Amino acid sequence: MESHVETQLATLLNDILEIQGDLLALLSKKRQLLAESDKDGLAKIAPEEERLAGQLGECVARREHLLDEARNEGFNGDTLSSLARNVGGGRNSQLDGKARQARQQAKLLRTSNLTNWLVIQRTLLHLSQMIEIIATGGQKSPTYGDKETVQPEGRLVDQVG
Repeated sequence: MESHVETQLATLLNDILEIQGDLLALLSKKRQLLAESDKDGLAKIAPEEERLAGQLGECVARREHLLDEARNEGFNGDTLSSLARNVGGGRNSQLDGKARQARQQAKLLRTSNLTNWLVIQRTLLHLSQMIEIIATGGQKSPTYGDKETVQPEGRLVDQVG
């Protein structure tokens, strides 16, 4: 017979997995939109991002409540994974498998977020360089002092010196 904690844990893990799947798909779409510089598309997915972030926030609150409830009922577990092992009957239980899957998807989400962040940083660097080119008229400015502009040349490649 399933306990109340086990039922709540199963429901929470299912919800987390569903939200994570939706978020992975959205982040993939966002990465594509970033690569295409589609600002309108990015604006259109912003409400979906906010909705999913809100749902994840709700899951965090439910997690805390569930862990407190589980401790009150005598179950050990400071994380959903440890609770799944204790409630579900060990490492090979269905609940433990869902907890492991949620952990793996969380790693994928972190990697996907990092990838999107890198794309954005590279875009910002490119834009910064373009602004510098426009501001200097394509001429290189001296790094130090009030010298005149520096002519582009390479000491290693051009063997100038």
